[in-house]
Amino acid sequence: MRLIRRSFPGAIGCVAWLLLASWLPLHAEDKPETKESPLAAKILELTRAPHYRHAHWGLLFIDLNSGEVLYQENADKLFAPASVTKCYTVATALDALGADYRFRTPVYRRGDVTDAGELKGDLILVASGDLTMGGRTTEKGEIAFTNSDHTYATFSEDAALTPQDPLAGLNEIARQIAAAGIKKVSGNLLIDDRLFEHAEGSGSGPGNLTPILVNDNVLDFLIEPTEAGQPAKVTVRPETGLYDIKLDMQTVEKVGKVETWVRVEGNKLTLSGKIPAGRAPLVRIYEVPDPAGWARSLLIEALKRVGVEVSAGISIRHPDVKLPAKDEIEKLIRVAQLESPPFSENARLILKVSHNLHASTLPLIVAAHNGKRTLADGLVLERAFLQKAGVEADAISFGGGAGGSRADYVTPKATVELLIAMTGRKDFPLYERAMPSLGVDGTLSKSIRQESPARDKVHAKTGTLLWDDLLQGNSLLTSKALAGYMTTAKGRKLAFAAFVNGVHLRDGIDTKKIGGDLGKLAEIVYLEGKTEDPKTP
Repeated sequence: MRLIRRSFPGAIGCVAWLLLASWLPLHAEDKPETKESPLAAKILELTRAPHYRHAHWGLLFIDLNSGEVLYQENADKLFAPASVTKCYTVATALDALGADYRFRTPVYRRGDVTDAGELKGDLILVASGDLTMGGRTTEKGEIAFTNSDHTYATFSEDAALTPQDPLAGLNEIARQIAAAGIKKVSGNLLIDDRLFEHAEGSGSGPGNLTPILVNDNVLDFLIEPTEAGQPAKVTVRPETGLYDIKLDMQTVEKVGKVETWVRVEGNKLTLSGKIPAGRAPLVRIYEVPDPAGWARSLLIEALKRVGVEVSAGISIRHPDVKLPAKDEIEKLIRVAQLESPPFSENARLILKVSHNLHASTLPLIVAAHNGKRTLADGLVLERAFLQKAGVEADAISFGGGAGGSRADYVTPKATVELLIAMTGRKDFPLYERAMPSLGVDGTLSKSIRQESPARDKVHAKTGTLLWDDLLQGNSLLTSKALAGYMTTAKGRKLAFAAFVNGVHLRDGIDTKKIGGDLGKLAEIVYLEGKTEDPKTP
């Protein structure tokens, strides 16, 4: 089975590969390629392991130059894609915004400034949807990430913090306001977060989708063990007086288990629990209830640090005030503006670490960029992009941008069509660079042994989705997925999609094991069925 290359009209300006009619009888049957080949034999040996007895596999590997299909199984069937959904979301945003797009977050003053520097009125920050607000920007102007993001800290013991100051963007805004000659604000400080309708994210981690994000709208706790029987060392980030924080984390013997609880009552927050001696530092987070109130209070504190007196006090909730109309705000005098790194850096953060909050927000940003306001508007625009790109949009379903919605289903074929379409774009190198690299970084950093021949030869997006199985008392892996690009040992460039749905996590089978199997699958295809026996991590 081969693909033919055909020019595709429209603004996307790319070359897409379309399936021949001969595809149809092949995937009328739910069977894998049956050629007797070392590649097929090794793939079937892996995918027919006992722990996959009840699971479903969807696989498609295509040579980008020749169009040859190296292997396919159920390529036209629907599978839950988990975070592979983000490949679609980021591609849509790259098309809508552009790789060089920069978020610009302005602050306006409403009122006059006296000769003494007193603003007789309000400051209004207009949220732009900037996903990092300068809190991860490096000296090189890039957006920093760790292989396991802090937004996953609620259920991950590997989550880590980036070294950058999460308040760097607000500090820069405060500096600019002071430089504009404002020494005192006698009115209020307000956050205009009306760019789009607020919504709820479809993935794990912080879930409130608004156009204002400071430190992903969470308070971080970095917990470091000391000696058994002694209080643990806890660092709270960012530093703020917004919460009255009580810390009761104890260090226990090395054989102990990690236990943490965060309790909140009003502005009183208590972190308690246990951490074993000798353990690596642990991150836990608390998602703030009102992102606008959070950003407002942090900016008030930033202004005071640069010597600007603010009459308004900090509060968890944003004041219930009526803001001026958008066109009226734009007529006001701008006193500060924060500019983000290029959007390609946001794309890299989202795909490398599988950032659910940012990916969930992207369809709303795309909607706003096109004069719309809702998640549904954004997904309709995504469908239009996919159709323009030559992707079989009618075959797929999305309920959000991150991959955690119960409505999210794609086919391996549609996913590979998207990946192939992206190779014809000018921003393709940035798109591919944004993918995790097998055995190197992001969510693929530990998916394969370091000496693997396929290390750094696969750049692909991972996906993991599971639900509690109360009947069995364990979990069901709804989806484990991997999709992206590969350069094989023979130098062939491939686009591929691999999904496995419906795996019972029990009897020693966990998400790490299934992830290792997908890494092993990548090795098998990398070697194209050679006799070397790939090993799991």
